[in-house]
Amino acid sequence: MALQYINPAGLPKPSGYTQVVIADGKRIVAVAGQVGVDAQGVIVGAGDLEAQATQALQNLKIALTAAGAGLSDIIAVTVYIVNFKPADRQILNKVRAKFFKDLPPPASTLIGVQALASEEYLFEIEATAVVG
Repeated sequence: MALQYINPAGLPKPSGYTQVVIADGKRIVAVAGQVGVDAQGVIVGAGDLEAQATQALQNLKIALTAAGAGLSDIIAVTVYIVNFKPADRQILNKVRAKFFKDLPPPASTLIGVQALASEEYLFEIEATAVVG
């Protein structure tokens, strides 16, 4: 599978994501929103955005592996942060760097929301991947 990462002239240079990702593959893997809960459904890091984001990305990695994919196959993510503040981007960038450190960053959208499915959730990430 070939992935092409493009940051076209005429658009601002992104920091931590790619403006356009073109995928030439055979399977699309859509991963539902992952939140900061462990395998037993217990919230990880109550009130702690960084801990919840780390767990959610770990959950995303597990979900992709179950589908025969990996983080390198992700072409787009959407992130939701409850009561988003600009300082939250620094936390998000720190966590994302742990998981996408040596990978081209996927296309990405960040949305600040009032609430998620449970009042304990501060962070949610969904992803689309294309495999081979």
